[in-house]
Amino acid sequence: MAKKPAALSTDPSASRTPSSLTLIDVAKVAGVSPMTVSRALHRPELVSENTREKVREAVRQTGYVPNMLAGGLASNKSRLVAIFLPTIANSIFADTVQALMDRLTQAGYQTLLGLTGYSAEQEEKLLEAVLGRRPDGIVLTGTLHTESSRLRLAQAGIPVVEAWDLSEDPLDMLVGFSHEKVGEQTARHLVAKGYKRFSVVSISDPRGLRRCHSLIAELKRLGVGEVPMEVLAPPATLEVGREGLQRLLDQPTQPEIVVCSSDTVAQGVLAEAASRGLKVPQDLAVMGFGDLSSAAHVYPALSTVSVDGKTIGLRVAQALLERFENPTSQHDPVRIDTGFTLIDRAST
Repeated sequence: MAKKPAALSTDPSASRTPSSLTLIDVAKVAGVSPMTVSRALHRPELVSENTREKVREAVRQTGYVPNMLAGGLASNKSRLVAIFLPTIANSIFADTVQALMDRLTQAGYQTLLGLTGYSAEQEEKLLEAVLGRRPDGIVLTGTLHTESSRLRLAQAGIPVVEAWDLSEDPLDMLVGFSHEKVGEQTARHLVAKGYKRFSVVSISDPRGLRRCHSLIAELKRLGVGEVPMEVLAPPATLEVGREGLQRLLDQPTQPEIVVCSSDTVAQGVLAEAASRGLKVPQDLAVMGFGDLSSAAHVYPALSTVSVDGKTIGLRVAQALLERFENPTSQHDPVRIDTGFTLIDRAST
């Protein structure tokens, strides 16, 4: 008896490997046009959520892997944004990065994170590697860069946003706040509360050190004398705070208040004070920076400086997306001061 011919599959992906599948295959499964599939994958804001879900489901069914490089070459866009952070060891940058990545993802961009370790030289090495991937934009934390990095970015001609800082000489766009003003206002605020014997614990983060040096300079202007300062290696940890206070308490003059470069360091100071039986703020007051989600819930609740990280992230994303949308138009300089707020809690 003759064999029955094998049934032909109507599934376009049945005999195809994921790498050989095309937009046409995905479009057939999704029941939409190849152009709609392309938009859903590369410009999701241009199609409805219902269509995006159809395309996502078709991609899952077929195992299709988009060729982002080919799409980038065709449009002269990589749809990639590189974000450089000093560290992910603590959450002080978390709100900024989350808001930034969420908004860019919504607009169809992918993000690449690089860690600089608070080093301008490490940032330079990362830039060398990342620029070869042709990102559409770069977000840098801070305004301290090597001359080589500045030259390379100027030659690359791609949008750059420096975040979490302000500068008189920005590379391109700027979204942040003045660390010098944080130090000055913190000094005035605490002197007005009656504190006279100050001390500082900081990690060797350029921005943190600028806040601390500005604080000390303003204290001197207000008549406060010597201010002991302990600077420890990053990242900011509870251990750093504990060690910083240990060093301060080993000195002849005992401080009334310790101003810290971050809430994490300040929480370490609180822990060390508690281990020594010191009452906060009666024996020792403590001031942080960053207003982490834990700051209001430690005991005693931590006085700090609040920075709106989410707003910074959203404004950075907005600046990039507007530049991407109109790359050749004349643009007003983006110089956004997001400000900060001093928050009094029980630790001062």
